Amino acid sequence: MFAFSHLHRYTTLTAILAAAFAFAEGAHAQVGLGLTPMREELQLAPGAQHSGVLMVSNDAPGKVRVVAELLDFYIDAETTPQFLRQAAQEKEYSCRQWLSINPMEMEMAGKSQATVRYTVRTPADAPARSFHCAMGFTTQPTAGEARGNSLRTAVQIVCALYVVVGQPAAEGSVKDLKLESIAGTKPQAWRAVVVLANPSQMHFRPAGDLDVLDAAGKVVESVKFVPLPVLPKRDQNFIFPLKLAAGPGKYTLRARVDLGGNEIQEATALATAAAKP
Repeated sequence: MFAFSHLHRYTTLTAILAAAFAFAEGAHAQVGLGLTPMREELQLAPGAQHSGVLMVSNDAPGKVRVVAELLDFYIDAETTPQFLRQAAQEKEYSCRQWLSINPMEMEMAGKSQATVRYTVRTPADAPARSFHCAMGFTTQPTAGEARGNSLRTAVQIVCALYVVVGQPAAEGSVKDLKLESIAGTKPQAWRAVVVLANPSQMHFRPAGDLDVLDAAGKVVESVKFVPLPVLPKRDQNFIFPLKLAAGPGKYTLRARVDLGGNEIQEATALATAAAKP
């Protein structure tokens, strides 16, 4: 059990952004582009090869052109996945250069599906750790539309890929708990932030609950962890919008988290929800 006895009082915040499609199984883009599966997890030896199949669907009535990309990704401090053609900070953990996709471009009729094959080839000297990358599919104008002046909304949908080489052990801990006031909200709103540390070479997905206790020790609110991955060698924020129906006052935050090991970790922190001046 970990305990943080300090008080937290924050006033300047940014609103939580929506998570990208790859972290919500079965999601569909607004214009009808779908992808199955949206996450692949592979256990491979150094020098091994794996081939798999994705199904891209166009649920819209019109024709669409889809272009594939090989992407890096990370999850930012606001828990929003960021997908890039290359992310320098992910170089040691990226599987992007091991990945190939066929086809890389296709035109799809309305209300149709297409099969996309991918292959992962791990290097013979790949170290024992977890790697991550993504396969992105973006809509672009068809050949006929490219010659005209019509406007279309480009949509990207992605499949997140995790490749584990060898048997790296996952390690993690609850590093911090804090309560933050969300700026610009009327009535005033708060959120809790739990910081999980991952010093290991293996990603993990936490499961558990965040409880908010009042001054009498009664649980007044409880929220479950979203199973976002905590990628290797980093600290990851988990953000919990709170109701705090009782309003400003002193609270205790209590996080109980299963990090995939043999025990449930627990951390508590005293927090003050300060009224706006």
